[in-house]
Amino acid sequence: MSVTVRFVSAKGDQVSEVVAEAGARLLDVAQADGQPLEGTCEGQMACSTCHVIVDAADFPKLPRASEEEEDMLDLAAGVSRTSRLACQIWLEGKLTSLTVRIPSEARNMQGR
Repeated sequence: MSVTVRFVSAKGDQVSEVVAEAGARLLDVAQADGQPLEGTCEGQMACSTCHVIVDAADFPKLPRASEEEEDMLDLAAGVSRTSRLACQIWLEGKLTSLTVRIPSEARNMQGR
């Protein structure tokens, strides 16, 4: 099984559409696709550099964010009602597609 992931730029242009294996972590999929998500803490939920904005139609398909994730999102710039950390989104369950927007505040200081 696979999941189609659509990455949309901060300006609203569709940047990329990739097919990911079910069970993959969104941060890993985004980085492999060259998206500007730093993920400084390498998915340990100790930063907010992998903040994405999930499409409103897809947001209810995801499990709820943990209290720890909500606390980290409080530190992210440009947070919206459907913000999540890409390191905490696993492409699993009945999820067949997911659209996320890269926030305009996203900066990849690692230059990947």
